[in-house]
This record gives sequence, structure tokens and C-alpha cells, in this order.
Amino acid sequence: MSSTKQSRRWAAAGLGVAMTGALGAVAMIGLGQRSAAAAARPAGAATAGLRFEITFPQSASADPQTGHIMLIVSKDTSEEPRFQYQVYEPNVQPGFGLDVDALAPGKPAVIDGSVFGWPLTSVNDLPPGDYRVQSVLNRYEQFHMASGHTLWLPPDKGEGQHWFSKPGNFYNAPVTVHLDPHTDQTVRLTLDKVIPPIPAPKDTKWVKYVRMESPLLSKFWGRPMYLGAIVLLPAGFDDHPNAHYPLAVDQGHFPTGFHNFDPNPPAPGMHGRDSVRAAYGYDLFRQWTGPHFPRMLVLQIQHANPYYDDSYAVNSANLGPYGDAIVKELIPYIEKRFRGIGAGWARTQFGGSTGGWESLGEQIFYPDDFNGTWTFCPDPVDFRQYETIDIYGDTSAYVFNAQWKRTPQPSGRDYLGHLLTTVENDNHWEYVQGRKGRSSEQWDIWENVWGPMDSDGYPKPLYDQLTGHIDPSVAQYWKDHYDLRYILQRDWKTLGPKLVGKIHIYSGTMDSWHLNNAVYLMQDFLDRTTDPYYAGSIEYGDRYEHCWTGDSQHSLEVGAMTVFQRFLPVMAEHIVKTAPPGADTVSWRY
Repeated sequence: MSSTKQSRRWAAAGLGVAMTGALGAVAMIGLGQRSAAAAARPAGAATAGLRFEITFPQSASADPQTGHIMLIVSKDTSEEPRFQYQVYEPNVQPGFGLDVDALAPGKPAVIDGSVFGWPLTSVNDLPPGDYRVQSVLNRYEQFHMASGHTLWLPPDKGEGQHWFSKPGNFYNAPVTVHLDPHTDQTVRLTLDKVIPPIPAPKDTKWVKYVRMESPLLSKFWGRPMYLGAIVLLPAGFDDHPNAHYPLAVDQGHFPTGFHNFDPNPPAPGMHGRDSVRAAYGYDLFRQWTGPHFPRMLVLQIQHANPYYDDSYAVNSANLGPYGDAIVKELIPYIEKRFRGIGAGWARTQFGGSTGGWESLGEQIFYPDDFNGTWTFCPDPVDFRQYETIDIYGDTSAYVFNAQWKRTPQPSGRDYLGHLLTTVENDNHWEYVQGRKGRSSEQWDIWENVWGPMDSDGYPKPLYDQLTGHIDPSVAQYWKDHYDLRYILQRDWKTLGPKLVGKIHIYSGTMDSWHLNNAVYLMQDFLDRTTDPYYAGSIEYGDRYEHCWTGDSQHSLEVGAMTVFQRFLPVMAEHIVKTAPPGADTVSWRY
């Protein structure tokens, strides 16, 4: 899962309907009177106190820019302020965000006390003192959608949807300045630097990088859209030209390569975690090329999009037909190019966190196209425990239902249960980074993928991002389309026979984002299935955090390094055991 998702990626973080009754009143008090007032005022409205005027020069661009400006004000000198706005960092520095529309070169965008921020709601809440100040313009582009809407969105530039490192974004070098909100002070920042492009990866003997234009996605987005693939070739691929291989889809989170696979032994003098990683990477290589390891293609998918670094691999009203594009376009293309068997019985999936939800989701939505999923620490698979929120029964995403007491909905925790952040914290942090679902962060992408399209063409939110009030009509849409447990229960008569023996789920009992709660509810249903019985497995790692992969003998980190060694042989055995009569179970077993 990252930032929220950066911490969660295992390679892992406006004013709407007002709440009524005592719960609503308490929730608004919790938000803070200044916060609510600041959100209601037009951005850049004149206020006393600090004022930041942010411009970009013609040398950066002669064209007006539409996008989102981030201002970070930092006391921390360890790195540039733009890298210090992370919700799970104990020492997160204050950030403030402002949309800009057709901002001309040299014309100032103004961030003052009217602009919403987090964890301080206003720049005027900053204590007087010396700060390092930095700003970034996350540049949006126009998308002329098949729906008829024209949207302004930040296209991915290969960085994984991070405004602070996105190639082409404008920024300024950190400036040290004394700030005093008790005076009328103006600070001027010029975004005269541009983040450079990211070099393209290069193929090796074992790992191949592929980029394919998707006709389905290009039609939806109104411009050429691409899917990326990273393929790990089996040992003996070149020496066995008549072999055709099963495919294991490694559902990850913006993968950049097979980093746990290393053809080189650990270098002399390596120590600590680097040495451990190198040793396990080389161990995988030795097993991969050894005489008894299954010969399979392993595929990682790159499906970054204008809302996030990942599509969740399903068809979506807001992101488009990524499920069909992956299953019907990309996978057949990869199998044809690298001699895959090209049939559902010879495909498996596995993955953790976002990849866990994807591996289970694609197995459910495309039951004939895959022959089993090994799903680790999945994102919420039952929306009655959306982390800890019951989106159908709760009225607020930010506090538990109660008449008078305001108990926050928790988000991140450590293995002892210590609270690291709340759902409200997470969402206000995201709101600063982008409006209309454009923060490129975790809670926004869940809403963008699983929610309907709003009348303006942007995603319709499940809840008001400032107050937390839940929209029941959107919750019902989520339930009907993406609540995996509900869909299984609703459609088991037709789905069940296609999924027997194919579902295997693993979760730590102290998952960092309470994702084990939804797994419990999924198990409650699956264990009661009788017609037919699901005949899969669900396992728990006692006291393990996010993302447990079924290894109770080692740390999470070590367990993640041995997923291929432990599970690919299991998948290969399952494929052979369940292959239809006459299927090729020979050419690839050498």
C-alpha cells in the first residue's frame, strides 16, 4: 500500500453534506473552527499574517500552467523540504496546497492564511522562527475523456506519481528565512528548477522490459496510454525453443524490477541489511537456475495512471478498463512474445497489499482466466471493515458512531498497537496534496477506483474529505461493484464452481492498517461455503504487521525475500494437478 502508500508499499500512505446531530457538531469542532473557515474562504483571499508569493519564470515555461502548488515549511535540515511531507514520519513538516488555473509566467500564486494546510491548518499557525521553505508545482495536463469531460490531471512520468520527484515539475531550491505570522510578511519564491527525466531501464539476460500501447485505455483517456511489463525469463529459455511456459503474475505496487533476484553473489565487505538482501537474491538465482525449480514466466505489471501509480487492475468508472486491458491485451501479448502457454489453467497470481487486493480481485472478476491466487495482506476485501470503517453502517469515516464522544477512526499502527496516524490525519494530509482525488495517495485512489464518476467527470467521493461524512449512495455503489466478500457471497452459485481450490489468503494479525479485520470477515463467509466448498486456505501470522507472506519463522523483510522460492513450486504443482486433459505439462518441465 505508500507516502500513506509509501510506507504501505511492500516494496509500501471540500465542504460537502454537513453532518447533523451531536456527532456532526463534535466532528466539526474536531476539525477546528479555523480549519473549516479557511477551507470555506477562496484560496488567496487577503488575510493578515504570512503571505507566500510563488512564481515560475519564462525560462521554465512560456505557457500558462494549471496544476497544484505544494509549499513545505521545515525546521528539519536533513534533506530538502519537498521530501519531508510524509504522514507516517514522526517529524512530518507542515505543508500547504493550492490549485492554480492557467497561471502565467511571472504571475504570483498566493499562499496565505486562507489556504488549507496540514498538520497546521494555516501558515499563520507557524511559531516565529527560522525555516527552510520550498515549493513545487505539480503540473497538470488536459485529458479529453471518452465520457465527454475535459479533465486536468497529473500524468505519470515514470516516477510513480510523486509530485516531489515527478519529471517536468517546477521547484525552487530551499530558502532559509525568518518567519513571523504576527507581522504582515511576504516571502517570494521562484520555481526556477525543473525535475529531470528518469533514465529508461535496460534489459538483461533474465529480465525484459516491455511497453505496450493499450487500445482500450487510449480510447477511454482520449490519448495514447501504455501498460508496462517486466518479465523474468525461466532458466533454459533460449536452449528450449519449443517449450511453452505457465505464467505467474506478480501483482505489486509500481514495480521497477525483480530486486530479490540477483545473478551475482554478495560482494566482499557487504554488511547488514545489504548483505542479507544480496544473499537472498543470489539464493533465488541459484534455485531459479537449479535442476528442480519450476520453469515459469513471472510478470510484473506497470499500470500507473493519471490518478495513481497503480490501477488496482480492475475496470473502473474513473480509471477506465484496466482489468480488461491487462487480462485481454497485455497478458496475451506477453505470452505470445515469450512463449507462454496462453490459457487460464496455466496462469496464477500472487501479490501483497495493493497487489494482494489485485490478485484476489482479478481471480474473482476473471475466474476462468487464472488458476489460483496466493494473496498476501490485501487491501480491504470487505468494506464493513474498510480499515476499521464500516462504510455501510458508519456515518463518518473519521470518528466511530456515538452521540457525544469523539473517538477517532485509527489508521496506521505498529506491532504493539500504538497509533501512528488517524483516518482524518491521512485524508487532510492528502487533501493538501490535491483536490478532486488528485493527491496520488491511498485514500484518494480507493475512492477513484471503486467509486462512480461525478457530474464534473472527476471521481465522486465516498465521504467529505474535510468532515468525514459518508455518502450512503456511494457506499452502495462500492458494495455492488467492488466489495469482494459481498460479490462472492452474492454470486457464489455461479462463481463458486470456478474458484474451488483457487483462493489462498495470508495476513498478519497485527496488520499495520488493520487489514486483517476484513480478512476475518472474508473467512467467515468462505468457511461457511458448502455448495461448493471453496477448498482454499486462509492463514494468519500471529502479531505480524503488514505485509506477512506466510513465513512465521523469519522477519517480514526476510519473508518477502523468499516468496518466489516458497510459492512458485506450489503454483507449478497446482497447475500440473489441475491441467485439463491433453494440456502441455511436459515441455516446460525440464
